[in-house]
Amino acid sequence: MIRLLKRLQKRDILFILIVVTFVVISVWLTLTIPDYMNRITSLVNSQGETSEVIKAGLIMLLCAIGEACCTVIVGYSTSQISANFSRNLRASVYNAVVDFSMEEIGDFSTASLVTRTGNDVTQITFMIAMGLQAILRAPIIAIWAVFKILDKDTSFLVVTGVAIVIVIALIVSNIAIVIPKFKILQKLTDNINRLMGENITGVRVVRAYNAEGYQKDKFEKANSHITGIHLFTGRAIAYLMPGMQFVMSTTALAIYLVGAFLIQNSPVPERLGIYSDLVVFMAYAIQILMAFMMLVMIFILLPRAQVSAGRINQVLDRKPRIKDGPLADDVPDKGCIEVRNVSFKYPDAEEKVLDGISFKAEKGDTVAFIGSTGCGKSTLINLIPRFYDVTEGSVLVDGVDVREYSLRNLRKKIGYVSQKAILFKGTLRSNIDYGENKGKGDDNDIIHALEVAQGMDILNKNADGLDTAVAQAGSNFSGGQKQRISIARAIYKHPEIFIFDDSFSALDYKTDKNLRAALREETADATVLIVAQRIGTVKDADTIVVLDEGKVAGIGRHEDLLASCSVYQQIAYSQLSEEELKNAR
Repeated sequence: MIRLLKRLQKRDILFILIVVTFVVISVWLTLTIPDYMNRITSLVNSQGETSEVIKAGLIMLLCAIGEACCTVIVGYSTSQISANFSRNLRASVYNAVVDFSMEEIGDFSTASLVTRTGNDVTQITFMIAMGLQAILRAPIIAIWAVFKILDKDTSFLVVTGVAIVIVIALIVSNIAIVIPKFKILQKLTDNINRLMGENITGVRVVRAYNAEGYQKDKFEKANSHITGIHLFTGRAIAYLMPGMQFVMSTTALAIYLVGAFLIQNSPVPERLGIYSDLVVFMAYAIQILMAFMMLVMIFILLPRAQVSAGRINQVLDRKPRIKDGPLADDVPDKGCIEVRNVSFKYPDAEEKVLDGISFKAEKGDTVAFIGSTGCGKSTLINLIPRFYDVTEGSVLVDGVDVREYSLRNLRKKIGYVSQKAILFKGTLRSNIDYGENKGKGDDNDIIHALEVAQGMDILNKNADGLDTAVAQAGSNFSGGQKQRISIARAIYKHPEIFIFDDSFSALDYKTDKNLRAALREETADATVLIVAQRIGTVKDADTIVVLDEGKVAGIGRHEDLLASCSVYQQIAYSQLSEEELKNAR
């Protein structure tokens, strides 16, 4: 928690100084009131002047008004601190996550990162907003009030001391019980978020297989678990406040009993002084116990905030394994890709996904990758933009190892279309005119990119044209439409290297054929890498790399592989007849 508080900015420090100042003033005003209560009591018992009683009463009123004003200023300042701190902390977590490689994201899980960015930051913000004033006020008022009553009768001090010890024991025992549960609670919140995301993302599959009951049972189990922990911690904390109230009431009763005993056994002339001390001591004792009640609120908020702070620090402290290389300048060669004896295995995996892969693509070449599901096609091309780093070997772009490039400079060279088409909430224009290319072209360039991607029907069917709304994740478009918009985004970038990761799978054969023909003209000066399952998509490539269980089963053109590569033959004959294959040649 302290490490996170070091992120407070100068503006926040200024507001903290304001809070400290006005808390001290507020405490002074609060503890001044009992002094005037003592004075009024003495004046009334000694039949003093009424004007003096009124004067003391007015001063007490002014102190109360001043205390209220200080509380308003402190409340405003703490809200400013918490809101600004929350904004900056959430931005820091977001920026850290954006810099993560796929490995770090996989280690934390998407659901956990969402919880840490949202719920965990909220817990800390709430702690600052609600607790800052109490953290400052409670110790000051407790220490100051103790000094105020040190010159009073020892019997009163003993009663108050016993009450303080009991209160501390209540707080410590409660915290020891709830802190472990709070750690579990945040992990269960991750699980709830994961299940919610799973159900929302897979709602069509759930309904298609009539699995609503199964999913409800799975969610109910997780929900019941987190509810049980919430109830346990809530009940444990709920005992604190009644316990504190009981201690306060018992302490007040004990002080009155001790005071009555002292008054009864004292000479008449001394009784007035003992009664005045009793009134003042009661006020101070209540203030001391109220200070400990404020600390109870802190101890209710602090454990969960501490757990959240630890989880956020885990994100902020995690250093991405994929780091910028020293090369930030452009290189003279354009579009050349070479993979040299590359092997790769995922973190914590025992077996290699890729083993000894080598191939080369010159500028203007089209290289296609084909093979059975899970053979490593997507993994291989994901090594080029450094979504992962190779385990062995090297990947060169324009003659330079990709690990030598700065990530920004490397990815500027690449137009990437992922296996799952990703669209963002906005418009057609904002989804195509995206990233560093934003504003580099005009609407004609966007329309041209859509035309090459065979997406003009999307544009023509909507009266809003390029201003057609795109819902979150493109949910208002079909799979084929989303793929074509994603392809148009890559075309609009005009990169040196195009990577299409099974990006034509949702297209019909006619659209696929037209798109490849248009791409061939558009990308004549670029290198194109295509991952596909269809023979028809890859057969015109300059080079086809056939993968089988992470190894190269064959490299060559369609005709050569059809004659010499058994794996390619199996794929080809499973999709097309012999006559179709002859015509395809």
